[in-house]
Amino acid sequence: MAKALDELTHALIDAALKAGAESADAIALRGQSITIDMRGGTLEQAERAEGVDIGLRVLIGGRQATVSASDTGAMTIAALAERAVAMAREAPVDPYAGLADAGQLAKDWDVAALELCDPAPEPAPDALARMAQEAEAAALAVDGVTQVQSATAGYSHRAVHIAASNGFSGGYARSDTGLSCVAIAGTGTGMERDYDGDSRIFASDLRDAAEIGQRAGLRAVERLGARRPRTGAYPVLFDERVSGTLIGHLLAAANGASVARGSSWLRGRLGEQVLPKALSVMEDPHRTRVSGSRPFDAEGLPTAKRAIVQDGMLMGWTLDLANARKLGMQSTANATRGTSSAPSPGTWNIALTQGAQSRDDLIREMGTGLLVTSMIGSTINPNTGDYSRGAAGFWVENGEIAYSVNECTIAGSLPEMLRRLIPANDARTHLGRVVPSLLIEGLTLAGE
Repeated sequence: MAKALDELTHALIDAALKAGAESADAIALRGQSITIDMRGGTLEQAERAEGVDIGLRVLIGGRQATVSASDTGAMTIAALAERAVAMAREAPVDPYAGLADAGQLAKDWDVAALELCDPAPEPAPDALARMAQEAEAAALAVDGVTQVQSATAGYSHRAVHIAASNGFSGGYARSDTGLSCVAIAGTGTGMERDYDGDSRIFASDLRDAAEIGQRAGLRAVERLGARRPRTGAYPVLFDERVSGTLIGHLLAAANGASVARGSSWLRGRLGEQVLPKALSVMEDPHRTRVSGSRPFDAEGLPTAKRAIVQDGMLMGWTLDLANARKLGMQSTANATRGTSSAPSPGTWNIALTQGAQSRDDLIREMGTGLLVTSMIGSTINPNTGDYSRGAAGFWVENGEIAYSVNECTIAGSLPEMLRRLIPANDARTHLGRVVPSLLIEGLTLAGE
């Protein structure tokens, strides 16, 4: 009979203390997933995965080591603990490593209120196959679509439990059901592809499969006849599908690990303006039915809503315990971890202030410029914020979409770009990163 996850974490800690650790924390994960790929109306691939993974971190005299395994037997746990203690004794001293104090730990939480796990039964493989088949058929029905590269439906269920020798013990489960479709339009060297998809915690919230397939097909057809845009300085509108990457670069620069290493262009800029004054970036780990929600972080601290940017001003870093100690601050309860790594800072659910105008309004306002719907590659200098990325999308003339474009590069200074953002009002509010389409004036385009 499979052991409960809380039993596994406490067994790991007991074994670590017995082996000579001064303190320890442990994580146990149990997951199962199903993935179905359809092509040509028939099953191309069906995959199911199940397993349990465990991870242990031990601390001795300011030294730490982390080990992991997928075997949960008593002999493995004992050997794992002994190996971790031996490794920790040889590790360099880290004065900032350590568990949370008892007073910092989360005491009460309501996992059920977050609705992180769908109570409905696991979907049958044939039900997932029908979803993927319906999406593929809808894409192929779009005039101009020549084939569907992939139509994939999947389900996953993951349970996690975290415990530590400081007395913390807690866990929760998460589920996810998703569907995606990639359509190809045209033939030969004129082929273009695009996609659509949806992923939800509750399967009942998932968008209709036919709608997903049809939208993937229409997007692929819209890209036919793509050409390179003119080189020069133009306004660029980042579509809602890709605009989150801009805020993602800001969040990466505000990550406490980068700041502590001195490799962030935001270092030394707390309290300074980094976005337009009307915009804020809020983190809320307690939104219901959203993938980034957590009752506590990977170090057992209670999560809470906070402003990363408030009215354009940078309010704070994203911190776990170790990086908070390095910077002389308090953790923001943003520790994340896997079974084979020590905690590190990461963000939960993020939302940027939305604007009053629609994406179409911003297209009309920009006059002549580029609407970006997909991006490839990334060259972001973490120390200076210099920005350069490959892009594709649509050329806008006189406030209207004129033709599709590809093979161009967008370049600029990320700090300056962020201070000039103009948001639309089209963000999808069910996502973990709620960011609308974003217009930025005067970026450099390298085309023909």
